[in-house]
Amino acid sequence: MKPQTTARVFGVLYLITFVTSIIALFFFYAPVLEDPHYILGGGAGNSVQWGAFLEMILIIANIGTAVVVFPLLRRQNEVLALGYVTARLVECAFIAVGLLSLLTIVTLQQQAAAGADAASLINAGKSLVALHDWTFLLGPGIVVGIGNGLILGYLMYTSRLIPRGLAMLGLIGGALIIVSGVATLFGVIEAGGLVQLIATIPEFFWELSLGIWPIIWGFNRSAVASLSTKPDDGVLMGVEQPAVVASNGRIPSKV
Repeated sequence: MKPQTTARVFGVLYLITFVTSIIALFFFYAPVLEDPHYILGGGAGNSVQWGAFLEMILIIANIGTAVVVFPLLRRQNEVLALGYVTARLVECAFIAVGLLSLLTIVTLQQQAAAGADAASLINAGKSLVALHDWTFLLGPGIVVGIGNGLILGYLMYTSRLIPRGLAMLGLIGGALIIVSGVATLFGVIEAGGLVQLIATIPEFFWELSLGIWPIIWGFNRSAVASLSTKPDDGVLMGVEQPAVVASNGRIPSKV
């Protein structure tokens, strides 16, 4: 794709991740996350299923945000660009485990309807919700701070594809997400509390800007032109690819 087309596709995919994650968590998952008796059959229709469907879209869009911009970012720093793709994949793995844990609660509702022990089901439901909460902390929490925040923020800052002020927001937001996530992991601060909420604000606006800015203004044209002049001859992490041998058995020289 052309660089400005890439920018707009990148922005649209980021907006999709932004919208689907918020709607799934705060609207469709809210009943099962907040009500321990949800598993006994008092659930709100297909709420969890719709949340899982949105998170499947989120997973696809997450991977897309890394893949679509990789050809540009690799010219700035191929190792970090590959690291960004990897971080997105790890984040998606955590999201997948989380949505599967909530879908399991839906399955256990059928056992509740069949007369299974209510106390045992409630304990199982609480365990599955706890699993979802841990995956949310480690994936969209800590891993996002590393991938979306520090790695992508640094790549955008050094490449100048978007304004450096916005990229600084990513670096700050990523650092805060990691610190607050680790503090929550060890019980220093409360999960979902005021401190953690404040720490997510820079990351919130960073990801929102990644959706809006490329769609409206695209990538910086001078930065794209500068990246285009950098070599891209198939060298990956310092290892050259095998040379092509001509039909006469000789290795052709580079033009």
